[in-house]
Amino acid sequence: MSAGVYSVEKMREILTGYMEAKKLRKTVERYTILECICRLQGHFDVETLRKHVVENHFSVSQAAVYNTIELLMDAGLVVRHQFFSQVVQYELKSAALTHHHAICHYCGGIREVKTEKVKIPADYKIPKFTPEYHSLYIYGMCSKCKFRERSQKKKNNE
Repeated sequence: MSAGVYSVEKMREILTGYMEAKKLRKTVERYTILECICRLQGHFDVETLRKHVVENHFSVSQAAVYNTIELLMDAGLVVRHQFFSQVVQYELKSAALTHHHAICHYCGGIREVKTEKVKIPADYKIPKFTPEYHSLYIYGMCSKCKFRERSQKKKNNE
């Protein structure tokens, strides 16, 4: 599993408990999708996940992947990120709790930032709100785009 806190077995247990509590069917498809998510490193979109599931010799529709991701979000196992207006990505909640995100608004690159300096205290209260997790998005320019911009300015000045 990626940087997550839980093992695949623990994630399966959480999903099973959630589905039993909600009286939902425990299907091979749902468990297979969860296991594929656990094997993916970092962020993923629905199409990447679907391809990964198919590569593991399990036929699944895009609708089934969307529905399962919704189920996994409701179960608290997966979180949704929308770094840009049209880009939706997901990752394991246990992995999301370990880092923040630096996003280049020029090339769209996303880098995980692991730092202890930016932490919301566990006892932080928001009136009429119950926080479940947090994520910090830092938008800016990556070093590659900065280099490209400097090179372009240098060319224009010559």
